[in-house]
Amino acid sequence: MRCTILLFCCLLVITLTGCQKEASLPRNMELKAFDPHREDFVCIHEADQVPAIDPQAETWHLEGKRITNPDLPPNQRNYPKAAELWQQAADKQHWKAMLNLANLLIEGEGVAPYKLAADPERAVRLVEQGMQMGIPSAFDMMGIFYLHETGVKEDIDRAYAFWELAAYKGSPMAQTFIGQALSGTYDNPIEAFWDNRKTGLRMLECAFAQGYGKAAYELGATFVRKKGELGENNERALFILHEGVKMGCEDCANYLFYAFDDTDPLTHNLIDTARSKRYQVFGDALYHNPALKFPNLDKVLPLPPTQLPVWNGNKEELINAAKAVVTAPPKLPPLSGQQP
Repeated sequence: MRCTILLFCCLLVITLTGCQKEASLPRNMELKAFDPHREDFVCIHEADQVPAIDPQAETWHLEGKRITNPDLPPNQRNYPKAAELWQQAADKQHWKAMLNLANLLIEGEGVAPYKLAADPERAVRLVEQGMQMGIPSAFDMMGIFYLHETGVKEDIDRAYAFWELAAYKGSPMAQTFIGQALSGTYDNPIEAFWDNRKTGLRMLECAFAQGYGKAAYELGATFVRKKGELGENNERALFILHEGVKMGCEDCANYLFYAFDDTDPLTHNLIDTARSKRYQVFGDALYHNPALKFPNLDKVLPLPPTQLPVWNGNKEELINAAKAVVTAPPKLPPLSGQQP
């Protein structure tokens, strides 16, 4: 009898210890319930919250991106090797590599001979590592995990609570999602939008200021039309959407393609097929490679009334001209007494 009681007590201690460890995991942290009517949002940028990047880890991170570039044929994208490189970078606290790897592991990626198997639990652990480092986007990703039941039990309330927390911490993705949801003119929880427009616009503007292309689309689309009391302003919307194309926003490019291709209040009903065709080129390019950025867009596609420069119709030349100028690293001079 005594042995039975002792065995029961040991099992109870083991169970309670396991429960305590489970409860202490970042995925199970206590959360403040999502409140769509909060008005205390202060813009914080993620870049100010993340640790410095180790140079060696950055080299591994960039190599992983290079060998999985969407411009490569699918059977040449080496996802298993990229996973190795990103894990090495993650071990050196490279938060972007950490989240890139977690994203790969959600459902697996790639085709033969470079197929990477899914590992949702490993993905969750990587995101938890990011949360422990205070990475705003890690909290945003955990919300996505709760929405789609990735390594955790589906819980929409916890998903929204994580997204709101991430937005307040500085995640541009979370600021965009929550900001768009709060930009309604009345509450409709079933359709997931609420009347907290002032706070919603502040979130979208904060994400846009961080260079997040999707925020440019949501913010620009919100400003379209002419109701001043709602902050609507077509000139501002046009500028924001155009800036969004620079940031790599496919939706922004497509929006402007259609706006200039037909009468649209956004463009003062100006039909400009020459501009429309150029936005279409950039939209198509971003469809095939969402990682592209076009910081020099104004050189080949300025907003009116600036006249368009001559273009010979070569799409690749147009795209390359709008990309960032990449310069080769300077060559070091030879040491004294050596031949160059």
